[in-house]
Amino acid sequence: MKMLPALLAGAVGALVALAPAQAQQKPADKVTLMLNWYLYSEHAPFFLGKERGFYADEGIDLEIQEGRGSAVTAQAVAAKSATFGYIDVTTMIKAAAKGAPLKSTGVLFQVSPMSVMGFTEKNIKAPKDIIGKTVAVTPGDSMSQMWPVFLKANNITADQVKIVSGDAQTKLNAVMNGQADLLLGYVMDQAIKLQDATGKPVTPIRFADSGVNQISSGIIANKNLLTENPDLVKRFMRASTKAAEAAEKSPEAAVDAMLKANPKAGVRDTLIVGMKQSVALYHTAETQNQPPFRVDMKNVDKSLDLLVQYGGMEASTRGKPEDYVTLDFLPSAR
Repeated sequence: MKMLPALLAGAVGALVALAPAQAQQKPADKVTLMLNWYLYSEHAPFFLGKERGFYADEGIDLEIQEGRGSAVTAQAVAAKSATFGYIDVTTMIKAAAKGAPLKSTGVLFQVSPMSVMGFTEKNIKAPKDIIGKTVAVTPGDSMSQMWPVFLKANNITADQVKIVSGDAQTKLNAVMNGQADLLLGYVMDQAIKLQDATGKPVTPIRFADSGVNQISSGIIANKNLLTENPDLVKRFMRASTKAAEAAEKSPEAAVDAMLKANPKAGVRDTLIVGMKQSVALYHTAETQNQPPFRVDMKNVDKSLDLLVQYGGMEASTRGKPEDYVTLDFLPSAR
């Protein structure tokens, strides 16, 4: 009979030992992240995070889906057909101002990728070099809306630059065929496509370097998710922050992870160039020592001003930065 207490104690000890393992066996939350577009450089950190187990460590079974534009992804998140979206946050802001139940839980691109760019051999390195040149633009897109602001910031009048218009592919063709000297594009997108197609190096002139800066790509979620499952949002943002930090340290590893998951995502060398361009957009001077995604809300406020002045946003719906972006689900500030 003296053995019974010992047996019971042993059984209890075994159950206690098993408890953490059983907790770890809890089914992972299935999460869908819908991107803003087909795969290219800036998406690589999410694949690196998945490869290194950052999401799995947070109890998340992550599926990464390609998108068909920021507006389409915003609609999917608003309809709850995607858990999170990775899109241009200003596109989300305009949708949210009209009633879409969306909010950004972190801004990754805090420096605008908007640029005017051309082949390095043209020796167009600074805004003053644009005078007298031909620039290919897509009327109505976000870059064409900010173009007059960029010109004004650099004391260039509209009549000092010739404009040719066309869609995204027409812009690329115009520069490649010599019909235009430059085009409006993103440093980690069109610049890479130009280089991929021709093998020639490309020099971008960033709008942000002239003080014309809008927040850009970031994570968005349905507002209902923020109240119904805040723990999931915190875990997702914690894993995504680790992924972005890892990509900052090794852009090559991020690109390799994306190519391993999807070999048709692009050419490795140019994707690495694009990834390095991307991580250069993660921080402003105000957030240089902060983890990725932790945007300065003054930057959001300035972006709202630009949206009202040039981006078609009604002044009556402007609201405050906190109406559109929250930092509450991010890892602690440093």
